[in-house]
Amino acid sequence: MKRRVFCLLLMLVMTTALFSVSALAEASESASAPVFDLEQGTVLLNSGYTMPIMGLGTYSLTDEECYNSVTALLEAGGRLIDTAYMYHNEASVGRAVRASGVPREEVFITTKLYPNQYDNADRAIDEALRRLDTGYIDMMLLHHPAHNDAAAYGAIERAVRDGRVRCANVSCYYIREIDRFLPKVSLAPALVQNELHPYYQDSRATQYLQGLGLAVQAWYPLGGRGYTERLLADGIIREIAAAHQKSPAQVILRWNLQRGVAVIPGSGNPEHIRENLSSFDFELTGAEMEAIRNLNRDEKHDWY
Repeated sequence: MKRRVFCLLLMLVMTTALFSVSALAEASESASAPVFDLEQGTVLLNSGYTMPIMGLGTYSLTDEECYNSVTALLEAGGRLIDTAYMYHNEASVGRAVRASGVPREEVFITTKLYPNQYDNADRAIDEALRRLDTGYIDMMLLHHPAHNDAAAYGAIERAVRDGRVRCANVSCYYIREIDRFLPKVSLAPALVQNELHPYYQDSRATQYLQGLGLAVQAWYPLGGRGYTERLLADGIIREIAAAHQKSPAQVILRWNLQRGVAVIPGSGNPEHIRENLSSFDFELTGAEMEAIRNLNRDEKHDWY
C-alpha cells in the first residue's frame, strides 16, 4: 500500500514538472521575438510597440542637469528616455519633453517602480503619471525582484489595459528570476533591462531572455559610473575604435546593438549624448565582435 501511494505521488510530481516545462516551452514558442532594425534604430517589441534601441539613461541626473540632458537628446534626434522613481527626476524628464516641441507620440518614455512601492503599486503608477505629466507612460518596469513583485506587476498590467501604460516590463531579472516570475503573471514582459557591458556580458542570460521573445536592454552599457574610464581605455576597444575612426564608447554601444541588445547610456554631457547617438553609421566585423566578446570577465559593477 505504501509503495503504491509513493508511486502515485512520484507520478504526480513528474506530471507537474512536465506540465511546467511544457508551459514554458509553449510560452517561448508563442512569443514573437523582438525584431531589431539597425537601419531604423528601432526594435519591434512583443507588445506590438516600436521602441528606439538607443536612448538616454538618466540615473544620477537631477533637476536642471537632467532637463538639459533630455533636451540635448531630443534636439539631436534621440527619442528614448529612461527614468525611475528612485532617480527623483521624473518631473524634469516630463518638463523637458513638454518643452521640446517634439510630438509626444515620437518620444518613448520609460520609468520604474521601486520595491518600496510594490505594496501600493496602483497609487505609485498614478504618481509617476502625475510627475511626468506626459499623458501616458510608454514602458513601466519593476526595478528589482522582490517577494511581492508579481502583485505589483499586476498593477502595471491593469494600467496597460487602461491605456495609461503601454508596455509592462522588468529590470534586473536573470534566468532564475524570470523563470520564477513568468508563471505568476498574465502579460509577458516586452523587455528585460539588465547590467551588460564588455566586462559583464552575461551572454547565457541574454540569449535565454531573447529566446523567450523578450527584448534585452543594457543599463551600464559603458561599465557604469566609476568604471567607464577604465572600460573606454581598454586596448582592444581603442584599437577597434581607431580602425573605424570612432570613439571607444561608440564601438561598445555598436557591439551591443549588433548582438540585439538595446542601450541607454547615461550622460550629462550634450557632446557625449550626440556622440552616442552616432553609432549607426558603421559596422563591426565578425572578428571585432569576437575580440570584444573575449573581453568578458564576469565583472559585475553593481549589486543587482
